[in-house]
Amino acid sequence: MAARTDQTTDPRLQEDLLQARRGTAFFARKLNELTDADLDGPSLLPGWTRRHITAHIGYNARAIARLVEWAATGIETPMYSSPEARNQEINFGATLSPIALRNLFDHSAVHLSVEWRDLPEEAWHHEVRTAQGRTVPASETVWMRTREVWIHAIDLNNGATFTDIPTPVLERLLADITGTWHTRGTDTGLRINATGTDLTFGDTNTADPTTITGPLPAVVQWATGRGTTGVTATGPGAAPNRIVPAAPKWI
Repeated sequence: MAARTDQTTDPRLQEDLLQARRGTAFFARKLNELTDADLDGPSLLPGWTRRHITAHIGYNARAIARLVEWAATGIETPMYSSPEARNQEINFGATLSPIALRNLFDHSAVHLSVEWRDLPEEAWHHEVRTAQGRTVPASETVWMRTREVWIHAIDLNNGATFTDIPTPVLERLLADITGTWHTRGTDTGLRINATGTDLTFGDTNTADPTTITGPLPAVVQWATGRGTTGVTATGPGAAPNRIVPAAPKWI
């Protein structure tokens, strides 16, 4: 029997799906390197163990799959019934046995990939609503998952760094983050330069901005609120000791 493939023929969407699946495979590799006892250890997110990260990624796949099903059927199926329900789900998942927790990740990832595979070409344009209340086309669910698996693979605290993330994903992350800041008006007086690239984001109208500079992986690490290693700051926000200020809130 011939293998079934994605119904979409859009080359951009096919590339996006590939990055999401590569990110899922990377997360799986970092998770599988951990022993069952390691799952109890701390993640890089305050207050969360590696169990919480794994549960979140598993339930996130299920939540995004609900949006894909919404696009396919036209029947509204929200990601979560409420923010509280999402948090309760993660906390519950963190109490699962190691084998159940690993199965949650594996099975939910496969389910989401199949939902994407079987979504008809025209349904990718159907609109759904994210947990934050944004109305987006179903194609946006691919990026939603991509950023989750790549960033949280690092949060597993198992040796992954932002240098492991493919450059196209890093570039889109930085554009996504700075775009959110701009929409909220929290980027006033802030400029971001990724060395070795032509990428400059932030407030271009300020005569004397606070400028954050560093290699692309380091800049994205800073922008996601995960450290200042490898970046420098100049300008008013860094005075008087060139201290790198905290990045504005993203999500």
